[in-house]
Amino acid sequence: MLKTVAIVGRPNVGKSALFNRLAGKTISIVHDQAGVTRDRIVAQCRRGPAWFEIMDTGGIGASTDDVLTDQVQTEASIALDVADLLLFVVDVVDGITTIDQSLARELRRTNKPVILVCNKADSPKRKLNAGEFARFGFADTVEVSAAHGLGIDDLVSLISTRLDLKETTETEEAIARQNSRPLKLAIVGRPNAGKSSLVNAILGQDRAIVSDVAGTTRDALDIKATYNGKHYQLIDTAGIRRRSNLDTVVEISSVDRSLQSIKRADLCLLVIDCAAGAKMQDRKIAQIILEERKPCILVMNKWDLFHPDAKQKDRIEHLDEIMRREFFFLNYAPLVAISAKNKDHIGKLFVQIEKVRNGAQNRISTGALNRLLANAIENTPGALGRSTHSFKLLYATQVNEAEGFAIPVPHFVLFANRASKLTESYMRYLEKVIRDEWDAPGVPFKMSVRGKGPKNAR
Repeated sequence: MLKTVAIVGRPNVGKSALFNRLAGKTISIVHDQAGVTRDRIVAQCRRGPAWFEIMDTGGIGASTDDVLTDQVQTEASIALDVADLLLFVVDVVDGITTIDQSLARELRRTNKPVILVCNKADSPKRKLNAGEFARFGFADTVEVSAAHGLGIDDLVSLISTRLDLKETTETEEAIARQNSRPLKLAIVGRPNAGKSSLVNAILGQDRAIVSDVAGTTRDALDIKATYNGKHYQLIDTAGIRRRSNLDTVVEISSVDRSLQSIKRADLCLLVIDCAAGAKMQDRKIAQIILEERKPCILVMNKWDLFHPDAKQKDRIEHLDEIMRREFFFLNYAPLVAISAKNKDHIGKLFVQIEKVRNGAQNRISTGALNRLLANAIENTPGALGRSTHSFKLLYATQVNEAEGFAIPVPHFVLFANRASKLTESYMRYLEKVIRDEWDAPGVPFKMSVRGKGPKNAR
């Protein structure tokens, strides 16, 4: 197991900036507004002799109007309990505050090693200000500038010393885990669809903050999970709202982070409040998933509230009919009805997830693909109009794109003597022909045709 280092401190001292610097990439949202980070966010730091995990937390001691302050304090307290070492971050520009003093007293009472991190020390004058924090009595102090990367190597070296990290099999095991690459599941949807509730239902614990307040989740949280012996990486995202409804830079950044999560995911779980019905924003998110050519499952949450008095069979048929009509353009995505709040049918969801994963590994042999498409074109020439006799499919093959993902997305390339004769509608027909033969639910694929263009373009 990797050692865990928790970053704690009052709001707006630069904890998330330090987290991103140690992680080597932008994960936590950094903003001047106090209290932006609410959840525990975990990543790996690979800068030292051996890897360790770093944990970002919500600001402790915030006296804001945020109705979620109590839950944030709980999240930070959990971080203090599970961490092997604590980084107490202070701001040398602001100097010592009452909250800093209270935190220092609390941290001295713990039996965990504490490193005092004097942040924003990016000039000689500011470094002098760090001296006043010596009164806190912590033996280990490092002056850094998280924003500019100053002093980070010294901090990593001190962490490695205090945790006795060496070049051991821990790093090798971490590399092996990295190579095994658990399936990345991006849980996306509009606000209050039940995304964080689904995360908690999967984990069997209240890991993500759940509230009726829209926009509770702000960062895209990567959470390790195991279900039925298989490993996953859940990406709990902020609700994606219309740009015109976003009021602050933080909200815009949260939505942008959710969109980035779609791009880096292996599989997107589009969570929809089926009791409220599909909304325009649901369809827009689905369109983004389609444009990114991402594997997808439509997760119909709050199934317990969808016509609860009707017969089960009638409910299923009615839901399927409605949602297939609403998301006709995402026809490759399977549909699963669940109740995250009641933890109903979570197992069915994971059965479907594994079907998507396994189905994507299948390949149509080149010979079978060519015979399939040749027969389709021969038996349905009407769609090609008068070009039937002049058009000829020369060759077809399948290649996999996005090889860095656990679920490969295939690309079917068709070579023809008259590429321009294949219309979009006829390409969709050929797509259906392939799907009927190739059992890969939830997986999109790309089709392109190569050949001679029209004479006036040659």
